[in-house]
Amino acid sequence: MSLKAFLLAAAVTALSVIPAQAQNTMGQKGPSNVVTVVTAADPQVQLMAMVLTMQAANLGIAPSILLCGPAGDIALADAPASATSGQPPKNMSPKGLMRKIMEMHDAKVEVCAIYLPGKGLDASALSDGIGVAKPAAMAKALMAPRTKVLSF
Repeated sequence: MSLKAFLLAAAVTALSVIPAQAQNTMGQKGPSNVVTVVTAADPQVQLMAMVLTMQAANLGIAPSILLCGPAGDIALADAPASATSGQPPKNMSPKGLMRKIMEMHDAKVEVCAIYLPGKGLDASALSDGIGVAKPAAMAKALMAPRTKVLSF
């Protein structure tokens, strides 16, 4: 077998074992939804969660974001500096990128049902367009076929 034939065969074999998630952009069966659950207090982790959610959305996968615990602060109208301060390398903040995902990809963003009561707040404390997750609906979304769950 020539080197050219060998390389072609190797390429065909490699394409046949691409994970289902990557095949989505090639019109094959893969996840159609991503639910990103963010609980981390660290703004760098929060931002990376948004970066990966944006990348999934750019692949045509419908994004949904659930913010719980310390990460729920991103959803506040009066969010702390950790959620709004730009970070390297692109001077983007967790809240800023989350807003972009909401605008560009019509992402549903919600806080956990126990977040606001735990903070002594009500829904008026949330930024526009952000809601409170209903546990039954969120469980259904997390368990839906063709849904990938990312947890940070």
